[in-house]
Amino acid sequence: MTVQDELSPDELARACADAMWANDHASKGLGMEIVEIGAGFATLAMTVTTEMVNGHGIAHGGFIFTLADSAFAYACNSYNDSTVAAQGAISFIRPGKLGARLVASAREVSRSGRSGIYDVRVTSGSMVIAEFRGHSRAIGGALVPQQQQQDQC
Repeated sequence: MTVQDELSPDELARACADAMWANDHASKGLGMEIVEIGAGFATLAMTVTTEMVNGHGIAHGGFIFTLADSAFAYACNSYNDSTVAAQGAISFIRPGKLGARLVASAREVSRSGRSGIYDVRVTSGSMVIAEFRGHSRAIGGALVPQQQQQDQC
């Protein structure tokens, strides 16, 4: 039996997220946390620190993009098919402020063959900070081993 046969879609998404998180030094290094994960969606959060503020005293757009990109990555890798970004674009709507908790919620728009499209909304409280759209491409391989080890008695 394969992992996909034994786990629900949301359990598989969690297993994939756990496998990715173990080696995701970039997201962990920026203080991100996984808030929610499921098949085709993910929510990650990060607090804007002093090191993330630019010369205007607001969150540097690169850090906001990175948060959105990480949420996108966890959403598009939730099916146990190794997937990378083919393209990503962001529109900044409001500034992120020092100390603000930014939340990036990614959801699948389309997934067909090896390609997918995902939208990510970055918020701070009830305010929308940015909107991101990412295009994904499956590259083959699995995050969670396909064959489960059988317990030996």
